[in-house]
This record gives sequence, C-alpha cells and structure tokens, in this order.
Amino acid sequence: MSPHSDSGQGHGHGHGHQHTDIDWEVMATQLENSGELQLPVLRRTADRLRELLDPEKEVRRIIDIGSGPGVMTCVFAEAFADAEVVAVDGTPGLLDRALARAERLGLGGRVAVRHAELPEGLDSGDERGEGGVGTADLVWSSRAVHHLGDQQGALNALAGVLRPGGLLAVAEGGLPMRFLPRDIGIGRPGLQARLDTALEHWFEIMRAELPGSTSVVEDWPAMLSRAGLTDVGSFACLLDLPAPLGETARAFLHAHLTRLRETASESLDVEDRRTLDVLVDPGAPEGILRRPDAFLLSATTVFTGVRPAR
Repeated sequence: MSPHSDSGQGHGHGHGHQHTDIDWEVMATQLENSGELQLPVLRRTADRLRELLDPEKEVRRIIDIGSGPGVMTCVFAEAFADAEVVAVDGTPGLLDRALARAERLGLGGRVAVRHAELPEGLDSGDERGEGGVGTADLVWSSRAVHHLGDQQGALNALAGVLRPGGLLAVAEGGLPMRFLPRDIGIGRPGLQARLDTALEHWFEIMRAELPGSTSVVEDWPAMLSRAGLTDVGSFACLLDLPAPLGETARAFLHAHLTRLRETASESLDVEDRRTLDVLVDPGAPEGILRRPDAFLLSATTVFTGVRPAR
C-alpha cells in the first residue's frame, strides 16, 4: 500500500538491521490481512499482466519472489489455470501459510514453494529450479526489492530468471496510504503527513543498514531497462475503501499504526506520539478501531519489462 509501509503483498527478508529488523513471522497475520484487503487490486493486476504477455506464448510457470503468505501466488494460480506458480520467500512460516492457503482454495496441485534468501537465492538453476528458483514466463515481486541493498543487482537477477519473451513485473513506489482526515479532532491537524515523514526517515535508516546498500536513483523504468528488458512500462491500481471501514480493514490499520509507533515514532514530537497512543488504544472512541471517519485509499504502481526473445 504505502511505498515504504511493507503492507502490500510482498516483503523483504530480514538481514538483522540494527534498528529496523523486521520479524516477518510476527507480521504474518498483518501481511495476510493486507492481501485479503487488496484482493480486488491483485486480481486486476493479474488480468493486466495477462494482457501484457504475448498471447501466442503459453504461460507455464510463474514465480512470486518475496511471496509472503501467498495471497498473490494464489491469485496467479486462479488467473492462469494451466500454470505452475512458485512462491519464493526467506521465511519458512510464511511459505507454510502459502501452502495452506492454496490447499484451502483448491489450488494445492499447482502451487509450490521454495525457501530462498534474497538476493542470494535468485539464481535460476535448471529448468525446474534445481540449484535455484528455476525459470519462468512471468516473474512477480511486490515490495521486496527495496529490502535488498543493491536494488539494480536484484532487478538484474530477477530479469535473469525470465525465459525469453517472459515478463517481469515489480510493484514498488506508488502513493502513501491515506486513512485519516486532515483534522481528526485530537492533537494537531495534519498528523497523516507527519506520519509519512516518520516512515520516510525509518525507510532511509533501513536502506542504509542493509548489507551492500547502494544508492540509486529509483527510476524503476530506467532500472528495468538497465537489466536488459524491453517494452518497459508501468500501470497503477487503486484501492478505495470508504468510511466506515469493516473489521478487517480496521485491524490492518491498527496493526500498521502499532508497528509505526514501535519503529518510527522517535521522529514524532510528544504531542503526535500522544495522539498515536490514542489511535491504537482499542478502547478509545477516537481510536482507529472505533472512529467512523477512517477510510483506506492507496495506489500501487507496477513496473514491467520483457526479456527479449533469443
């Protein structure tokens, strides 16, 4: 959702950042809730990617890099009925969730998992992935690349997994998630903008602490072109959940704000921290779990490129 909130489908792979270490096992429920909320967007995304693929080229294998609990993995399995879909992630517990989800949806026969730390595990290996993740006609990665020190190197590796004529789709960037009015009746108006600033500060520290952290102008189309891909482009999908929100969306926002308070609130002043405490208080009428004006609006941008046919 938000470019740096890690609330979308994908996620990174913990490398022990001193101040920004992320326990993905703990975040599993939040990641799955996020995926459930995003299902309309994810399905539209899969349909758009189908349109971008060569209609004369059979899609036999899809790889979801940084799959998390496998929500998008299963969307691909539903959208591409003849394809095997492989969830690749560095957290075994999330891969277990992906398999369980596939079984619940009747997709177990076409969904596989592969445990791999990124970026080390991005070698393609042979056709079926022996010695690597294998090759694919479609490679998808959502908000995993920005957790890797060398983002250009990661894109180069993802492009290398593609079969000739295959499509790489990377969800990065977009717009910051919006969920509160400018004036929420407590604290100073404009809290949402200051939360964005706190998240940007956290993100800067996280990026700096990554092994092999390399600065790069985050011009994703140019980066995909440097990875050797052609027909580079992008599209955006909007998630618009108006107020009043349902329980799942409220639970997601409560988890998001709780994590923000734990990881990024040092960048906020005392009054804003006090307001944040009220927002995450389950019993407060002004809290995110109860207030009637909470909504959820976000835009996800997907960048795509094609590996030239030999």
